[in-house]
Parts: sequence; structure tokens; C-alpha cells
Amino acid sequence: MSSVTRDDVTAALSAVMDDETGKDVVTAGILQGLVVREGHVGFSLEVDPAKGAAKEPLRKACEAAVRQVPGVLSVTAVLTAHRGDAGAPRPAHGHAHDDRKQQPRTAQQGPLRIPGVRAIVAVASGKGGVGKSTVAINLALALSKLGRRVGLLDADIYGPSIPRMMGISGKPDTRDGKKLLPMEKFGLKTMSIGYLVAEDTPMIWRGPMVQSALTQMMMDVEWGELDVLIVDMPPGTGDAQLTMAQRVPLTGAVVVSTPQEIALIDARKGYAMFEKTHVPVFGIVENMAYFISPGSGEKSYIFGEGGARRMAEKLGCDFLGEVPLHMTIRETSDRGEPVVATAPDSAEAKPFIDIAARVAAHIDRALADTARKAPVISVED
Repeated sequence: MSSVTRDDVTAALSAVMDDETGKDVVTAGILQGLVVREGHVGFSLEVDPAKGAAKEPLRKACEAAVRQVPGVLSVTAVLTAHRGDAGAPRPAHGHAHDDRKQQPRTAQQGPLRIPGVRAIVAVASGKGGVGKSTVAINLALALSKLGRRVGLLDADIYGPSIPRMMGISGKPDTRDGKKLLPMEKFGLKTMSIGYLVAEDTPMIWRGPMVQSALTQMMMDVEWGELDVLIVDMPPGTGDAQLTMAQRVPLTGAVVVSTPQEIALIDARKGYAMFEKTHVPVFGIVENMAYFISPGSGEKSYIFGEGGARRMAEKLGCDFLGEVPLHMTIRETSDRGEPVVATAPDSAEAKPFIDIAARVAAHIDRALADTARKAPVISVED
């Protein structure tokens, strides 16, 4: 079987009619950002933002039509608001924004200040496979246990982990057709691209599309009043990471690494990225610090000992704590029952509680420093 082509997809979409215009979606000019890669298809439909909800059947019809094309393995179709006289496009009803014609948002456009959110903390790593999402989720839960109002944003567009690790399924609702309601569980408000696309659908978006989706998940969600929003960052130092570091007023960052030297090298790159973008690094967490034998309780330093602690000392930042490689932590995460949520008083949860207390202290100091630096206007008689 020959692989699917752009022409194949375009031909299929030419048969899908838009009732409003009486034209097919290709002729009507609303098809944008078509990407075809190894049988995986992604595209957007440019619509009036006020009609986003009404256009949802059209989006589904387009997905269904493309799914019938021989060779297609997956389809991701999103609605995006067209550019009007007002200038910048706005998101349509509850779907990730994709507009190939628009320029990606940059730091020069000003920071994205999320209403009601007092502090935003990024949890990052230089590479994948170090357990960053496990740390981010349990850190958010631990901060909640300490009395903070906490949100959790999954910024990993290509590999979202929060839906499975939090045990959340389904799609978010909306009250007004403009902003999504976060999915809630274990006292956390959460948002992830994983709620909007099927778990086995690969994201084949380019940089501007990823940046736009991240912007929507921050600004077009009713987060309400939060003391802190924990952001589970994607691994590495690419477009998504720079978008967060440059455009979002991050209160601080937490860098996760294993003791292994190859992981520490990449963690240093992550640390350097935050330094260059003037984001304070609260400290470093050493995950998988040691393995505890289920029988004897003996510690085995599989990936080396104390590497992240030494790196923190060398960089002059705090060492926030170490988390062991423990079967219970892994099993609870796989089941969607994070250990801090389901066994907060256990020995396995204690490292996360301790790390959360140190992070909370950093947040409080950072907010206090910001308040002191704020200008005071006095009026003299």
C-alpha cells in the first residue's frame, strides 16, 4: 500500500461541505496547516471565533473523511479563529489553536499574565526519562497538602503524561464556548493537550502551532484563584521551553535530574536556559537517587551517588531533595493514583512533601521580593 499524500487528504476534504458557505472546506479556504507525515495527518479549520461551537460538527466530519483515506493512521483536526480586522486571532471553541499564516507569539509581545494565578513554577529537565512528570505531579499534590491552592499544566505537547498519571479521562467542558474548565482530581485543577486528543495520536505540529496551543492552555482556561500553577515542562530546551521561559512570568523553576552523568550534562543545559531567560532556579531535585530493595530495605545507588547534589553546589543553587527509585512510586503513577494523593503519610510520599516545603519557601520569598520591588506612589500635600 502506498503512503498517503497531501493530495489524497485534500481530495477527501474537498468532499466535506461547509453548510454556511455552501462550499467544500478546501474551496472555502478554511483549511490551514495541513501536515502529512508517515500516515499521520494534522490540520486546522479557520473559523469565526463566535461560531466555534457551531463548527464542531464540521471538524468531526473532516476528521471522519480523512480517516477513510487508505494509509491514514491517525487524524488530528483543530478549530482556529481566523484573523479579523482586530488583528490577532482568537481561539475557537475549546480546541488547540493552529494558524500557519500567523507569526508565532514572541517575548516582545509582552508576558502572559494568567488572571488569579499568584505564582507559576516550571518543573523541567534537560532530557526525557528522568521522571520529571512524576516529580511535577507529586510536587503539585504535596503543595496542595501543605494548604496551597494548586493547578497543574501539562506543557508537554508531544508526550502529555498528566491524563494517565492522574487517572483522568474525558474532555474538558466550557461555560461560554470561549474558555475551558480545568479537569479536577485530588484537589488539583489540571489541563493537558492529552484531554483534547486521543492518547495514541501523535502530535505532528510545528513550533508556532505548539506555542499557540500552550498559550491557549494557559490563557483560555478558567483557572480561578490559585496560589501556584505547576507547569510540567517538556524535556529539552526547544520552542516550547523558550515560549514558557520568555513569555510566561515564571516565579521560578525546579530542575529534575538523575545522578547519572549523562543526565546531569543535559540538566546543566536546562539550568543555563533559565539563567539566560532570567528565570530564578529554585533548585535541583535528584530523582531515582537510589533503589530500595523490597526485601532488605538496602539502598543501591544504581545511577551513581550524589551527582545532582554536587551539581547544585557547583552551580550555587539549592539542592531540594532526593527521591528514591521505588516500585510503589512507579506503580501508583502507572495506575493514575499518585503516591502523595493516595498515601500522603507513607515513606514513599515523604520526599515529595519535604521538597514541596522547600519549594513553597522559595515561592514565598520570590513573591515577597516582588512586592518589595513594586513602586510606591506617594502624594504630598
